[in-house]
Amino acid sequence: METHIDEIADHIYRMSTFVSSAGGPNGITFCEYVIDADEALLFHCGHHQRFQLGSAALARVMPVDRLRWIGYSHAEADEAGAVNDWLAAAPQATAFQGRIGCNIWLNDTAIREPRALRDGDALDIGGKRVRYMATPHLPHCWDAGLIYEETTGTLFCSDLLAQSGDAALFSDGDILSPAIAFEGQAHATSLTPDTGNMIRKLAHLNPQRLALMHGPVYSGDAAALLNALADHFDAQLRAAL
Repeated sequence: METHIDEIADHIYRMSTFVSSAGGPNGITFCEYVIDADEALLFHCGHHQRFQLGSAALARVMPVDRLRWIGYSHAEADEAGAVNDWLAAAPQATAFQGRIGCNIWLNDTAIREPRALRDGDALDIGGKRVRYMATPHLPHCWDAGLIYEETTGTLFCSDLLAQSGDAALFSDGDILSPAIAFEGQAHATSLTPDTGNMIRKLAHLNPQRLALMHGPVYSGDAAALLNALADHFDAQLRAAL
């Protein structure tokens, strides 16, 4: 395995690792994102087993101990497995998650007291501003939440629109079809009466790009794509009732 690091927006970097043995016959790409600001922020921590690869990749851009904020969407190995590795390597950093996530897992797990965020809370990290959005059960897990970097219009999507394969860095083409195909195999998204509405709320942000955890950075019409994804899940829910 090899972890690549690439700038995907002004002072925002994607660390990506393709793993051929996970995600089905085509493998899958795992992505973590770093916002290089006065108070540098990492979103997604990756697996504990991949920490050395990730930290070595980040060191090509900045010292790891410059990190001040370390967060993730929901408690899952590829999202949060290395949270304490990053906290140990960046002793001035604080882990953050939503209030539910802190209460059910992170307060007990993190080696230092984490910061619990409410829906809509913003972190001014110096040159960048990150807004936390609680999205319970979207893409899955009660503690799920996403972040939106307001100065670049970058929405960090976690497992939304996940797809298999060795993901390109950027795409402005059709990423919905492979995402629907992968969802049809994995059944990873929690389908609730709120799923479509929560995705449409994300579309209302009118993001300039979508930073996927398992896939490329989407630079096309992000709002239209999110609305189409919401329509798909609404149709799935109607069919299930």
